[in-house]
Amino acid sequence: MHIAIVGAGAWGTAMAVAAARRHDVWLWARNAQQVAAMQATRRNPYLPDATLPDALHLTADWGALPPEALWVIATPVAGLRETLARLPAGAQALWLCKGLEATSGQMPHEIAAAVAPQAVVGALSGPSFAQEVAVGLPTALVAASADAALAEQAVAAFHAEALRVYTSDDLVGVEVGGAVKNVLAVATGVADGLALGANARAALITRGLAEMARLGVALGGQVETFMGLTGLGDLVLTATGDLSRNRRVGLLLAEGLPLADILERLGHVAEGVRCAPAVVARARALGVDMPIAEGVLALLQGRLSASACVRGLLARDAKAEF
Repeated sequence: MHIAIVGAGAWGTAMAVAAARRHDVWLWARNAQQVAAMQATRRNPYLPDATLPDALHLTADWGALPPEALWVIATPVAGLRETLARLPAGAQALWLCKGLEATSGQMPHEIAAAVAPQAVVGALSGPSFAQEVAVGLPTALVAASADAALAEQAVAAFHAEALRVYTSDDLVGVEVGGAVKNVLAVATGVADGLALGANARAALITRGLAEMARLGVALGGQVETFMGLTGLGDLVLTATGDLSRNRRVGLLLAEGLPLADILERLGHVAEGVRCAPAVVARARALGVDMPIAEGVLALLQGRLSASACVRGLLARDAKAEF
C-alpha cells in the first residue's frame, strides 16, 4: 500500500514510522531544510528516541507524493482546509488532527465537505501520544468514516501488533470527542496545579465526559462513542498524562503565568486553547450546558483567575446527575 502523510510534526512522523514497517510511506514536510536534516540523521527532533526507517521516503516536494496513495493529513486543524484543497480529485484521506477550526467553528468533516466534496474522508483518532507510538508501545485508535471501505483501508495501513485500529461510522462523535477532550484537559491541569486532589480530577473527568456527550449527541453523534476510545479513553489520557500539552497549559495557568508566555514555552500547538471558543459557541447555539468548557474559556480569555474558575464550578447548584 502507498501512504502519503502530510505534516512531519511529532504525530505525523510517529504514524509514518509505524506504517513504514509494512508499507511504502512518504512523509511530506513544507520545510526543505527540515527534510534534509531528517534524511541526514534519520531522526526528527520532535521524536528524538525514534529512528526513521530507511524505507521511509522523506520529501518537501508535493509532486513526489503518489496521487493514488491513502492520504493521511497530520497538520493541525488550522492547516486542514489548505491541505484538503490540494488533494487529487477523489482522494481517500484521513486526518489525525483533533479540534474545531478557530475561524469558522467547523468540524473537520464540515471543512472537507466545503473544500473537497469529492474526496472520501475520515478521521484516525484515539488516546495516543506520538512518542509512545513511535517507539512501538501498545496503542489503540479508531478509524471513523461514513465510508466503511475507507475505515478498512486505515486498518490495513496501520493495524499491527502494537497498534490496534478499530472502525466506526460515527465520524461526528469521534471528532467531537477529539475536540472537547482538549478543552477539558486544560481544566484538569488547573485542578492539579491548584493541588485540589485526585477526587477533584475524577469529578472533572466524569462531568466533563457528560458535557462532551451532550454536545456530541446534539451535533448528531452516537452516545456510545463517548464511552469508547475517542471519548473516555482520549479524555483520560489527555487529562492525566504528563505528555499532554493541554494539561500542561492548565498546570501553568494555575501557577498564574500569562497564556501568551505559556504558549511560547510549550513551542507546540495546544488545540484546547485554539478550539475552546468554537466549542463553547457551538454549545451555546444548540442550548447545550457545558459549564466546565465555559469556565476554561473564561480563564483563557482572562475573565477569570484559575482559583475563581474552580470556585465558580463548585458553587453551582445541586442537581440530578442524569
